[in-house]
Amino acid sequence: MAILIVGGSGFLGSELVRQARAAGHTTVATYTTKPGDSTPDAWRRLDLRDAESLDSVVADAQPRVVINASSGRADWAITAEGPVQLAIVTAKRGTPMVHVSTDAVFSGAGTLYDESCLPDPITPYGAAKAAAETGILAVHPKAVVARTSLIIGHGLSVHERLVHELAAGTTDGALYSDDIRCPVHVSDLAAALLELAHGSAAGIHHVAGPDALSRHQLGVLIAERDGLDASRLPAGLRADSTTPGPLDVRLDSQVTQRHLRTRLRGAREFLSSAAAVQRKG
Repeated sequence: MAILIVGGSGFLGSELVRQARAAGHTTVATYTTKPGDSTPDAWRRLDLRDAESLDSVVADAQPRVVINASSGRADWAITAEGPVQLAIVTAKRGTPMVHVSTDAVFSGAGTLYDESCLPDPITPYGAAKAAAETGILAVHPKAVVARTSLIIGHGLSVHERLVHELAAGTTDGALYSDDIRCPVHVSDLAAALLELAHGSAAGIHHVAGPDALSRHQLGVLIAERDGLDASRLPAGLRADSTTPGPLDVRLDSQVTQRHLRTRLRGAREFLSSAAAVQRKG
């Protein structure tokens, strides 16, 4: 089966490429500035803002499914409009599509969120992702929108790198103790997305871990796994900072988990000492 992975040069995209190749699928991965470290069958440069480029890449790849793991941060053209254009292209071809979204579409006012909860973003990034969700499902009703949370794994995520920098004193900042999320391991997330891509799923699905942790609690677990001095990690409150963002967003992934073979592990499990030994081995 041919799979087109948009954003294949990123952290999640690279893991999707690895798992898809391991499963025997032909993979075409896209990048914006330069190819990543993964080894798909082919790399294609893609600018999600360029409709003609989208048509060309999808036509050349002839994928049986498209997974959009790209990240344009708060850039409206890339994060909101680009994925909708991709959905239009895939819908016209009758190609299944999985779009990776985020818990940032919620404000945190409701704390626990299942798939029936309506987005109420409070940041430009969250607003762009929420707009993409709405547009994608409007033009491609059979698409999957998979909301996830903080993605961790293999020591390569931005969150893990930040913990190392803070512990070493090479960067300024703090880990918020009032900012609660449900971290997920990149390997679990990629496997779940590939399951959703190959099944009959459609609509919104939550794909996050079962453990609700603050960013500081998560940082301590990462530090302990990696043998760092967790006492060196500065704590702070997002509520006292100038950085906007929801405080407490817990994705309820129970409905999706019941239909997956992949088990979505909690951060306390995959960041445990046993998991650390397995990672080093």
